[in-house]
Amino acid sequence: MDLPILFEDGEALVIDKPAGLPLDRPRAGGRSLEDYLDTLTLGFQREPWPVHRLDRDTSGCLLLARNPKALKRFSAAFEARQVSKRYLGVVAGSVAGEEGTIELALSKISSEADGWRMIAAKAGKPAVTHWRKIAEANGLTLVEFRPETGRTHQIRIHALKGLGAPLVGDPIYGDGAGGLGGAARTLLHAVELTVPREGKPPVHAIAPMPQDFLDLGFAPPEGGPEDGNA
Repeated sequence: MDLPILFEDGEALVIDKPAGLPLDRPRAGGRSLEDYLDTLTLGFQREPWPVHRLDRDTSGCLLLARNPKALKRFSAAFEARQVSKRYLGVVAGSVAGEEGTIELALSKISSEADGWRMIAAKAGKPAVTHWRKIAEANGLTLVEFRPETGRTHQIRIHALKGLGAPLVGDPIYGDGAGGLGGAARTLLHAVELTVPREGKPPVHAIAPMPQDFLDLGFAPPEGGPEDGNA
């Protein structure tokens, strides 16, 4: 599997994680990112390790730490909300307005029949996402999401409850793979990541728009990855 490297230095790698590749080995078996970490040593003795998480379906920027000290520092930056993250998502419908902020607390629920999922709940953990409409095509909307917090399934729930429609292909909160738009996965892409570092330039990476977004008629946003100055 091709794992393009978007950023590399002595303590960090950022890869363009392909959709469909889970970080952890599935219970039912199959490949995961763990199977490819040895190919990302790039001359180092230690295998790099993911600092944060992306869902199996989510493509784009994934930060890997190349040593334990870097892992600790990067993890602390995520915990302190010092990391800037930008996502692109395709919403299954029209979106009212041009931009805004969604503040909906999230809580985890589970049942024997349906398994677990996240819901918007006043008693949940605070979650904040800024959004901006990028384009519309064929009844779908390309939206830029900039989450302040990093709750599980945050963007997926905020799209559904805050914008009024789920992400295309979402099997839990929407119509599922192969539904509206013909998506084979939840259409969410981690397009940009910036991690500040004391005394060093920040870790910064931009991931190109994936082909399944382009196939729906969406061009890369102006000033986006293909222009190199997002």
